[in-house]
Amino acid sequence: MKIDVLTLFPEMFEGVFGTSILGKAREKGIVELRTINFREYANNKHQTVDDAPYGGGGGMVLKPEPMFAAVEALTEGAAKPPRVILMCPQGEPYTQRKAEELSRAEHLVFICGHYEGYDERIREHLVTDELSIGDYVLTGGELPAMVVIDSVVRLLPGVLGNETSAVTDSFSTGLLEYPHYTRPAVFRGWEVPEVLMSGHHGRIEAWRREQSLLRTLRRRPDLLEKAELTDKEREWLASVERNEGACRERNEQKSDG
Repeated sequence: MKIDVLTLFPEMFEGVFGTSILGKAREKGIVELRTINFREYANNKHQTVDDAPYGGGGGMVLKPEPMFAAVEALTEGAAKPPRVILMCPQGEPYTQRKAEELSRAEHLVFICGHYEGYDERIREHLVTDELSIGDYVLTGGELPAMVVIDSVVRLLPGVLGNETSAVTDSFSTGLLEYPHYTRPAVFRGWEVPEVLMSGHHGRIEAWRREQSLLRTLRRRPDLLEKAELTDKEREWLASVERNEGACRERNEQKSDG
């Protein structure tokens, strides 16, 4: 995979792209990571990339010419157009499913803006995807781009040491991941669940599935609406929810008394 990042601050990516999983993926040749300062594609002697908005208002707006010129230079002669991704608070909420979709692309181009916003023609005629990592505003698109790139690259074959890690991650199955434990078996009186030390793979898998369902129910019940569950699992979750609701009601009554 090839990933290009258009940014006014390429130095922000040096540590992220050179260390940990991304650094190793780069060393192995699994992914090519590049940063391009799109100021180099400005069409004026002062390399201006922003201007005041038509109609007035605060802030500056990124001009279309440098963005279009940069993307066209990166894709000149390419057999297949890249996914051009605009990091923006107005974009589609980013999910693990989207990460899996992007991991199948050959070339990704990220546009990271600063200032008040982008000329609308960049949105309408250049980008293929607008992504948001949350309902809040940052000073630029660099940090969101790092988040998306990390989540995509770790899904590429050969990047993670254990290929099952990405498959069982939270959200990959539509559920939150089950709890993990390691040595020692007893720490400060807290014991590792006995089933995990039983060596019985069938029981372990059943326990992990059950814990994943419980954790999702208690922390992100909204995910259960779209999760692929059996009728038996849905009935079990409904009974758990009823029982826990009844317990909460009894506790509230006791506290009121």
